[in-house]
Amino acid sequence: MKKIGILVLSLTLVVAAANAQNRTAKSLSYKTAAGIKIWNGAGLTLKTFLDTKNALEFIGFFNSAGTRISGLYEIHGDLNTESNLKWYIGPGAHVGLYKGNNTVVGIDGVIGIDYKFKDLPLNLSLDWQPTFEFGSGYGFGGNLGGLGVRYTF
Repeated sequence: MKKIGILVLSLTLVVAAANAQNRTAKSLSYKTAAGIKIWNGAGLTLKTFLDTKNALEFIGFFNSAGTRISGLYEIHGDLNTESNLKWYIGPGAHVGLYKGNNTVVGIDGVIGIDYKFKDLPLNLSLDWQPTFEFGSGYGFGGNLGGLGVRYTF
């Protein structure tokens, strides 16, 4: 009797876990997503929502000029009634570690769109990330942003 109870409990947990994963994949929203961002180079990106409209995104970006680590605060709004297509905008900051032993800090902005597939745990985003770097020989840069492809959790 004890073995049957353990078997039933185990099967119940397996079915519940499978249903939870299925609901997550078919969900039109997500809590956290990790993946890559491609533009003029490539980067690793992690995005996590604080609530339904506010998120943090962290990007480690690598190209021929060096490495850049950015943190962004993003405010989201719906672009369709299903809530799987959103616009976002927000401020941020970064530290750049560039060739020639140059380290800079800067402020960022971001504006973009974010799409979550209904039947896949996949999110796509496309954005523009204007930046201003402080230091001699630096200033405004308008060539960042990119296409983000992320796995959603």
